[in-house]
Amino acid sequence: MKYYLAIDIGASSGRHIVGWMKDGKLRTKEVCRFPNGVRELDGHLVWDIEALVGCVNEGIEKAKAEFHDIVSLSIDTWGVDYVLMKGDEEVLPCFAYRDRRTEEIIPKVHERISFTRLYRHTGIQFQPFNTVYQIYADKLAGRLEGVTGFLMIPEYLMYKLTGVKSHEYTNATTTGMVNAERGEYDEAIIEALDLPRHLFNTLQKPGTVIGEYEGMKVVLCATHDTGSAVEGIPMVKNAPYISSGTWSLLGVKTDKPITNVSSELANWSNEGGVGYNRYQKNIMGMWLVNRLRRELCPDKPWDQITAEAEASEFSETVDANAAAFLAPESMKAAFDAALAMRPQTAGDYFRCAYRSLALSYMNAVQELQHNTGCHYDSIYIVGGGAKNAFLNRLTEEATGKRVVALPIEATALGNLKIQMEADI
Repeated sequence: MKYYLAIDIGASSGRHIVGWMKDGKLRTKEVCRFPNGVRELDGHLVWDIEALVGCVNEGIEKAKAEFHDIVSLSIDTWGVDYVLMKGDEEVLPCFAYRDRRTEEIIPKVHERISFTRLYRHTGIQFQPFNTVYQIYADKLAGRLEGVTGFLMIPEYLMYKLTGVKSHEYTNATTTGMVNAERGEYDEAIIEALDLPRHLFNTLQKPGTVIGEYEGMKVVLCATHDTGSAVEGIPMVKNAPYISSGTWSLLGVKTDKPITNVSSELANWSNEGGVGYNRYQKNIMGMWLVNRLRRELCPDKPWDQITAEAEASEFSETVDANAAAFLAPESMKAAFDAALAMRPQTAGDYFRCAYRSLALSYMNAVQELQHNTGCHYDSIYIVGGGAKNAFLNRLTEEATGKRVVALPIEATALGNLKIQMEADI
């Protein structure tokens, strides 16, 4: 029996999942789960990258202890964040995307290259944490002096296993610096921002074997977790998807990037897929309710929370994608400030959050149909949010689309699928 190991790390947790084929079906078993999250350091939000390395190694040992014939492994994580390198030494801290260090940098980037020009080249939606703004912040802070390269988070973690520095295509597209047509780092952007050219390497496609770790091949999956998640969705036909986690990634597969004015104004992205373009939009996700729960009722189980939200009659909603909800000190206070009427119970807050998310999905689906010129009958929802029957019902009601909720580890499944195809 051949076994494969997918290490899937999100912004709040990571997991090691072993997969194998039996009777023509992909079987999986989670062998390890660990917490993840940002911490504050000197007024900034950073990742504990050393702890992540330790968790990755510990989970691999647990997988090996239970499954003795693991052929390969691969790692996927969130996008945009990276580790600067001076040779084989890390330049720390590793900043987290929710840190506010880019706020004053964004207009300075746009003075050198307008967002419209950035969008025409890359097709990547504006987000204040895009790598292009982060790395320019590093330049202005002097952090690029003596730096020989940078590694996106999953490629850094695989480097710690293999000693090989790799640069995977789907994750690189999240930087906002990859040319949408050519699939390589864009020379015009690098030149406009006067960035060191040697930082930007040739990109490798998912399925590339980059090295070995203790007898296991180390393979590049689609290392941006959404890229792997889309590969893991068992669609009957091409349809919109929502990868529902900390963020909600709503999109559809397209043959080519769509970088016209309508897409720019609606802030849609064109990210790399495995042989296709992922035309999608980053919108708010379970971050809203996770933070509300931590603040209002950390010990209350989710089924009770959703039951109270369903029972509530609170009618107001908020703009779930407003900047005020990105990284507030108090999520409750952010809701209070955005609402005309103050919620009275925890159920009121959660009902407001869930309905607001469903409305944001509705708006995004309407934009998607307008920009692609296609009508869609259904939406596939995967990830942690797919388990929320109340939110699924609200989404169906708001969008008028049939919701196909698949409470599966789609990201791990896509990760495993790419590894298995690389082993053929």
